Amino acid sequence: MSAEFGAANRTSSNRAGVTLMNNQNGHVVADVMRGKKGVTVSEYPSMIRVDGEHRIEFDFAEISDAIGFEFGPADFEEIMSTHYGRMVHLDDRTFLFANPEDAAEYIDFDLRPVK
Repeated sequence: MSAEFGAANRTSSNRAGVTLMNNQNGHVVADVMRGKKGVTVSEYPSMIRVDGEHRIEFDFAEISDAIGFEFGPADFEEIMSTHYGRMVHLDDRTFLFANPEDAAEYIDFDLRPVK
């Protein structure tokens, strides 16, 4: 790397997030997430960003109550265009983890060193 730009920062940002479509369903999901501890919602003309610290949980029962129909993983995938962080889909919720170690129990990630 060129010295004029400095060294790369290889530490974790401890952030995870998704980009949602800027449509009716995307707005409802963003409204459900707005105000949750450590979560930031940013609206742009063509997308909505939902970013969080360490872990974000999208609870489909909570979203279903707000949106007025049974909302599930397929509906979430439909309105989501990109994400960063480790994503874990369950039947009733989706998690995003900033660090893979935090998702270890869901993704069969063994934290013990290999000898």
